[in-house]
Amino acid sequence: MFERFTERARTVVIAAQKQARERGADAIRSEHLLAALFDVPDNLAVTVLAALGVDRDLVESEIGKLRPDGRPTPDAEALATLGIDLDEVRRQVEEAFGPGALDRPRAASSRGWGGHIRFDRTAKKVLELGLREALLLKHNYIGTEHILLGMLHPATGAAHDMLVSHGVRQDATRILVEELVRGRRAG
Repeated sequence: MFERFTERARTVVIAAQKQARERGADAIRSEHLLAALFDVPDNLAVTVLAALGVDRDLVESEIGKLRPDGRPTPDAEALATLGIDLDEVRRQVEEAFGPGALDRPRAASSRGWGGHIRFDRTAKKVLELGLREALLLKHNYIGTEHILLGMLHPATGAAHDMLVSHGVRQDATRILVEELVRGRRAG
C-alpha cells in the first residue's frame, strides 16, 4: 500500500512517528497523523483544513487535552464530584517526586526512543480508509488529502472527534478535495 503514497503522504507517516515519540505515546494514533499533516509544507490536506478553519494551533490545543494514550484528560470538575482534588494530587506527587514530575514525558519502553513505534488501530484505520478514499475519487495515488478524508470516518479515534467537533464534515471535505485536485491538474 505504501508504494501508492505520494512523497508528502509518506512524510506525514514518518512525522506521525515523531509526533508520537515527542508526546510520550506508545503507539502512533490518528491524532499523531493529524498533527503530522502540519509538519509537511505545502500539502493539500492543510490547504483543505485551512479553508475549513482548522489550523495547527487548534489541533495542538486539542491534542494537548489528551493523555499520552489518546484518551481525554479527566475533567477536574467531574473528578471533584468523586472527591478527587487534582491540585492536591499534583501537590502530593511533586512533594514525593519533585517539581514538574507530572509534566515530564514518561520514559520510553524497552524499544528505546530510536525504535519502531507501532500503529494502533485508529492510525491503521485512517490509512486504510485513505486508500479507499483515493479509490472512490479514482485517484491512482494516496496523498495527504486522502489521509485527511480517512480521518473523517467514524471509529478513527481522536482525529475524527476533533475535526467533527470543529465542523469538518466528510462530504463537504471530499467535495473541496475534488475541486482542489481538479484545480491543481488544470493549473
